[in-house]
Amino acid sequence: MSITLDISQKNSVLRKMAVLVDEHRDSILKANLKDLASYTGDDLAMRDRLEVDESKIETMIAALTQLSNQEDPIGVERFRFTHDNGMQVFNKTAPFGTVLIIYESRPDVTIEAAGIAFKSGNKILLKGGKESLYSNLGIVKLWHQALFDNNISTDWVEYLNYNRSETQAFLEKPTQNVDLIVPRGGEKLIAFVKEHATCPVIVSGRGNNFVYVHNEADRALALDNIINGKTDKISACNAVDKVLIDKNLPNKEDFIRNLITTLKNFNVEIIGDPSLSKYVDVNPISDDNIWQEEFLDYKIVIGETENAPEAISKINKYSGGHSAAIITRNQKEAEVFMANVDCAAVYHNASTRFTDGFQLGLGGELAISTDKLHQRGPIGLQHLVTNKWYIHGNGQIR
Repeated sequence: MSITLDISQKNSVLRKMAVLVDEHRDSILKANLKDLASYTGDDLAMRDRLEVDESKIETMIAALTQLSNQEDPIGVERFRFTHDNGMQVFNKTAPFGTVLIIYESRPDVTIEAAGIAFKSGNKILLKGGKESLYSNLGIVKLWHQALFDNNISTDWVEYLNYNRSETQAFLEKPTQNVDLIVPRGGEKLIAFVKEHATCPVIVSGRGNNFVYVHNEADRALALDNIINGKTDKISACNAVDKVLIDKNLPNKEDFIRNLITTLKNFNVEIIGDPSLSKYVDVNPISDDNIWQEEFLDYKIVIGETENAPEAISKINKYSGGHSAAIITRNQKEAEVFMANVDCAAVYHNASTRFTDGFQLGLGGELAISTDKLHQRGPIGLQHLVTNKWYIHGNGQIR
C-alpha cells in the first residue's frame, strides 16, 4: 500500500467506482439474489438490510459522488502556535492508518465504509456477515478494479472472509496492524468485538429512539413524524420505538385514537402503558424493561408522561443514546429538551430517520456512533481522522 495519496488520486478512484457500480448494477443485483436465496433466517430487519434494489444502488452511486466532491479531510490545520523560542507549531488532521469494520447483512456498507475510509487516507478491512458474502465480494471486486485502473494498490480495500472463530483469532492477535475497529450490528456482535479486540473500538450501538409529543405540539405534525419514524424503514437504527405523550396535550384522546388507528393500518403492534387503556384497547406493558428494548420490527410502545422533565428523564434512562425528538411549537421548550437529552442526535419537529450520514451531508457514514469518544453520531469523512503535531524549528533545544 502506498504511504500517501493526493486528493486527485482519491477522487479519481471514487468517481471510477461510481461508474463501475452503475455499469455493473445487474451483476450486483444477481449476487444479492444469491444471498437472499441463501438466507434462511426469520429476522425481518436483517433481510431488509440484506436486500439490494435499484434504489439502494442509486444511493451507493450518490454517496460515492458526494464523497468525491468533498474537501480532503487530511492535513487540515486545527491549531497553530508560535513558541517564544521561534518554533512554529501546528496541529493537523491525519489518518488512523488501518480501520476494521465488522458488519452484518448490509452490502451498501461495503460501498460507504470503504469510500469514507479511503478518502480519509485509511486502509479499510471489511468483515461482512456470511449472509451477504456474494454481494460483498462482488462490490469489493469493483473496488479493486477502480484502484487498479488508477494505478493504486488494491491493498487499500481488503475483504476478510473469516468465520466466527477466525474473526476472534484476528481480533485477539491481528496478523496485520489495525488502528481502529468499528462493529456495526446488533448488541451480540458489539459485545463479541469489545470482548476480544486489542485495539480501540468505536461502538455503533442500539437505537431505541423516542419521540416526545409536548403539550404545545402540532398534532398533525406529531402524527406524521411518528408514522414516518416507525414505518418508513423498520430495520434502521434511526427508527422510532417509543412515544411519550404529554398528559396535558389538548384533545389528547382524539390524537391517541388517531395515532393508534394509523399505526394499526401499517400493521404495527402497539404496546401501551396503563393510561392508554382509558382510550383504546392496546397490549399492556408487562415488563418495564421493554422501554429499553430496540425492536427493529413493526412494534411500538406508547405512554403518557407528566411533563417535559419527566420525558427527558425517561429518555435518558432507557434510550440507546442514538436519537430523540420533541414535537412542539414552543422553541424554548425544544431548546431545553435538546440540551438535556443525552443522545447523539436530537430533533425538534423533524423525524429521527434523518440520523444518517448521507442525509446530514456527510456523503454517507462508516457507522453511527453511540459512544462519546472518538466521534458521536454519524461517522463521516471528516471524523475518520486523528491528529498529528508538526513542529518546525531551526535548532531549538530545551
